Amino acid sequence: QVHLVESGGGLVQAGGSLSVSCATSGATSAHNVAWFRQAPGAEREFVAGIISSGIYISYADSVKGRFTISRDSNKNTVYLQMNSLKPEDTAVYYCVAGKAWPPSSYWGQGTQVTVSS
Repeated sequence: QVHLVESGGGLVQAGGSLSVSCATSGATSAHNVAWFRQAPGAEREFVAGIISSGIYISYADSVKGRFTISRDSNKNTVYLQMNSLKPEDTAVYYCVAGKAWPPSSYWGQGTQVTVSS
């Protein structure tokens, strides 16, 4: 059974940085992992993803150059480093794993990121 737990969300001022983590368990080394987000009143959207081998990474245009996704297979953890944050980055951020691309099979509970102007 795959289990995902996000952590690291919080409140930050515009222009600041924040890192969120996704601790995975349940044979997730063969799974692709991505971050999605959902802002109030908006649809859930893809933010960044990394395939199981780590050799392919994808970002939404809105976060390119500001966000970095990485994967530590030894710790079974996927990170999302967010720099130059904007108020429009405010959302609940979800970690998602699966064998498809983008992954969609397993979801974490989400972590709130709030960027104040």
